[in-house]
Amino acid sequence: MCRNIHTLHNFEPAASSDEVHAAALQYVRKIAGTTKPSKANQEAFDRAVAEIAHVTQHLLDDLVTTAPPKNRDEEAAKARARAVASGRYQVA
Repeated sequence: MCRNIHTLHNFEPAASSDEVHAAALQYVRKIAGTTKPSKANQEAFDRAVAEIAHVTQHLLDDLVTTAPPKNRDEEAAKARARAVASGRYQVA
């Protein structure tokens, strides 16, 4: 599950709230060991996702770097090339 969490820092444009929420959701799913909590645990699950997304956004806002911002398309192309090279992805 966690391989769906992507680096969010130092991109132009900055990570969207949807990207931050998706990363928080994947993290909580991994920690909880489930992709869909029971009704009894739904409130705790949702609260954890919201709190982690909030803290993650603060972290991203506070991080500083001297490196130039990365390009999302270039980074996605590099990831696809690594996946092809490793055999995890096949070109159709």
